[in-house]
Amino acid sequence: MSETGKPISRIDGHLKVTGKATYSAEFNQPNMAYAFPVRATIAKGRITALDDAALKKEPGVISVVSYKNAVKLKPLDMPAQAEAGAAFLGENLPPLQDNQVHYPGQFIAVVVAQSYEQARAAAYKLKVRYAVEKAATDLKTELPNSKKPTKFMGEEAQVNGGKAATPLATSAHRVDHTYSTPVEHHHPMEPHATVAVWEGRDKLTLYDATQGVGLTGAIAAYFLGLQPENVRVIAPFVGGGFGSKGLWLHALLVAMAAKAAGRPVKLALTRQMMQTNVGHRAATIQRVSLGADTAGTLKAIRHHTDTYNNLTEFFEPSGKQSLVLYKAPVREVTYNVAKLNRGTPTFMRAPGETPGTFALESAMDEMAYQLKMDPVAFRIANHTTQDPMNGHDFSSEFLVDCYRIGAEKFGWSARSMEPRQKRSGNYLVGYGMATATYPGGRSAASVKVSMTAKGDVTVMTASIDIGTGTYTVLAQTAADALGVPVNRIQVKIGDSSLPAAPLAGGSQTTASIHPAAMEACVLLRKELAALAIADSSSKLHGHKPDEIGYADGKLVLIGDERKTDSYADIMSRAKRTEVEACATTLPVSGAGLTVPSALCTPQQIPAEQNSDSKHYAFHSFGAQFAEVWVDEDLGTIRVKRFTSVQDVGRIMNEKTARSQIIGGVIFGIGAALMEATEYDKRWGSPVVRTLADYHVPVNLDVPPIDVHFIGKADPHISPIGARGIGEIGITGVAAAIANAVFNATGKRLRDLPLTPDKLV
Repeated sequence: MSETGKPISRIDGHLKVTGKATYSAEFNQPNMAYAFPVRATIAKGRITALDDAALKKEPGVISVVSYKNAVKLKPLDMPAQAEAGAAFLGENLPPLQDNQVHYPGQFIAVVVAQSYEQARAAAYKLKVRYAVEKAATDLKTELPNSKKPTKFMGEEAQVNGGKAATPLATSAHRVDHTYSTPVEHHHPMEPHATVAVWEGRDKLTLYDATQGVGLTGAIAAYFLGLQPENVRVIAPFVGGGFGSKGLWLHALLVAMAAKAAGRPVKLALTRQMMQTNVGHRAATIQRVSLGADTAGTLKAIRHHTDTYNNLTEFFEPSGKQSLVLYKAPVREVTYNVAKLNRGTPTFMRAPGETPGTFALESAMDEMAYQLKMDPVAFRIANHTTQDPMNGHDFSSEFLVDCYRIGAEKFGWSARSMEPRQKRSGNYLVGYGMATATYPGGRSAASVKVSMTAKGDVTVMTASIDIGTGTYTVLAQTAADALGVPVNRIQVKIGDSSLPAAPLAGGSQTTASIHPAAMEACVLLRKELAALAIADSSSKLHGHKPDEIGYADGKLVLIGDERKTDSYADIMSRAKRTEVEACATTLPVSGAGLTVPSALCTPQQIPAEQNSDSKHYAFHSFGAQFAEVWVDEDLGTIRVKRFTSVQDVGRIMNEKTARSQIIGGVIFGIGAALMEATEYDKRWGSPVVRTLADYHVPVNLDVPPIDVHFIGKADPHISPIGARGIGEIGITGVAAAIANAVFNATGKRLRDLPLTPDKLV
């Protein structure tokens, strides 16, 4: 019986609940020292003086590193960085290389001491003088100075600028509104932390809270001028990331501190540092315009975003879903990007689609109401099975099924078209829905599989489990591909010395590493079959490889189950204690391309585009349904229940997949109702400093969440037919809630979060 798809509990769960799972900050080393950064207290300017005399007299202080004495890192060179695999940077600011300050909280020095407490106390003794310059601290104020980026991640950023004006002006029905979303922070439970250990002058090990050990290793090797094979990054467990881990250069700061101290050094960022130094989702101001005829057919979509960045080319791509959803013949997506003196924005769970679906799907609800059409029916009427930008069919698409199943499971038919029609005591009750979408990505990956004569299997790859269930699902894949029980399989990941795998981001891990794992198992079975065929003592002796199948830890002659040979017996007679195979699969059509095992040595494998993209577009889709209760007097909003139906290809583990969607919906509830980071416009600093100020959903905020999957394999994205599931769950959630609030109250809220002051 197949293990894939079963709701198997996480095989790493026992380690986590018993405290035996080791996270980056827990890899304590002999003779280890502790680092604490000093951060800038201005938004823009330059350091004119650093006085560390008092600091050096503090107990336990070992060294102080600043731009005055720091190791000179390799200069920024984007083509060279890309070649080295280090193009993905959170910000283009190698630490401690000059005296310039670009945002409040920027690292300007690091103190190393015998203990964490000593390092922290001493850091406040560093006296710093600045030449202060006028800082850009407010998005609206800086928009006149904004730029129109030409590219985003290699794609055109400005699409069909100005082309929607005429069809919008001539449409019988129009919606034209502005929607805004605030700054949001990732705030994973595990803070960012790094332990740096030097071996001699040119070998470095980093225990780092990262979403990509290969990426972090490449970045460190590039800037420190080391050979890539001399940098090892280890991260067996990561306590959440959401896009914030692995792109930042504080790991270099620790490596520099360890070099200066001449001993291992640990740095763990505080929650306050996580507000400024490891990225956030930038605020957006989005204007969405829709045009439709009297029959409810969309004629044009225009989606413009004003946002900002700093020290990077990245910006929040809020128009992405507006290039994918619905059958409008004209669509226009444009951006203006200002530069602010804030910690640099970065990728955050479903970057672009999260704020973008709030705007687009709110506008779709407004148009449906104007047309007096049911919002589900309106979306189905404008549904497309092709990518509107290139005309390619979607590789596998069941969005209409998501709408219909969601409506049935949720009880959508009980919704009233007009607002304020449902009550429960003092609460106004409303129903809302929205579309979810996220790209289906896949990159090259390598996996090694070994089997001992006792039948124990080890699966090895440099991938990461950031809480998604990678350990478990890899074991299930190998169990099916070898015909052995899951409990006989050990999974080793999170180590850059293992076969290379892509960053755990962009919802690509499942589609990338599992084809390689399956192919490695196929190669291992072929080697065992070759041993059996050549062995006159085997019942399979002399048969052809394609005549041999497998099941229950044995090779079996197809059509004659009496002729079997167990893996253990084959290896015993061949005097083999272990058999192993390694495969690299590239994103090609159909079965994975097998690369000779020599190419499975640790390396940074560049992502290659799926060749099926010439014929297909890869996206996942879903439908989100929310019921809200709004206190008529107080304006408080409670999500009472939520239904999410997702089309994400084959489901590899029903339990972990469901958990991913539940987590995404909770993330979306936070974005809808409470999450926001406020800044002091005078100084540019965040005034939200801890999780006591930055509100996230707790148990009482989370309703029953009903999750359903279409579960049909995508035949084009990979041999296993699964697309990533980590990010789609959040998309459309805020819009579904906002649309439900309108249905409950008759008030249209277009600015997140939906706080009570906006209703009363």
